[in-house]
Amino acid sequence: MSKAEIFNRIRAGLHVAKDDEVRRQAVRNRLQAKASNIIPKRAQLPTAEMMSLFLEMATESAAEVIELSGRNELAQAVENWLSVNGIDHLVTANDSNLTELSWSTDTTLIRERRPAQVGDEASLTNAFCAIAETGTVMLYSGEHSPTTLNFLPDCHLIVVSASTLVGPYEDAWSRLREKFPESMPRTVNLITGPSRSADIEQRLQMGAHGPRRLIIFMLHDE
Repeated sequence: MSKAEIFNRIRAGLHVAKDDEVRRQAVRNRLQAKASNIIPKRAQLPTAEMMSLFLEMATESAAEVIELSGRNELAQAVENWLSVNGIDHLVTANDSNLTELSWSTDTTLIRERRPAQVGDEASLTNAFCAIAETGTVMLYSGEHSPTTLNFLPDCHLIVVSASTLVGPYEDAWSRLREKFPESMPRTVNLITGPSRSADIEQRLQMGAHGPRRLIIFMLHDE
């Protein structure tokens, strides 16, 4: 039975005319309105409680969270983390919020601004927003934010500004639509903790489909 025949039978069962413009317009109106669904109470919180929830959920998902007062502390914090973990090569997005940081001049750290490649140890990206409901960060692809940075390196370092924190997923998508009213980015990534899988013998394996470690630098004054 063809798809058309199946839909015709459903239409006949519902006693709906084939050309029902009223119903078509109702669907168009609903899609255009982009009405929000029911929002869980856990995602409807004052700012301070929303931040606490995000930090709690991100930590529970095995992300490492480093809280900073502001972006002026970021370069040193990244360099310290990389040094402690024996990493001397960092790939970054060509994002002015990252390229204009005050990096140390006496470090052996090698920094490259390019898409990530297989074998890269660590990448640094800027999150579009953070979602308190599940401790998730949202990133989108673009000229200055290639998606490869989110998945190929073993360690993914993400910068999150406190001002971008939202409660539920719906608010994150609303912000994205406001930024891109005409055409959405080709790829939107919602990342909750490092990559993992328990498909093989039900043993948890980190880094199964992406980074083994996810490090979030939360900037509180932004």
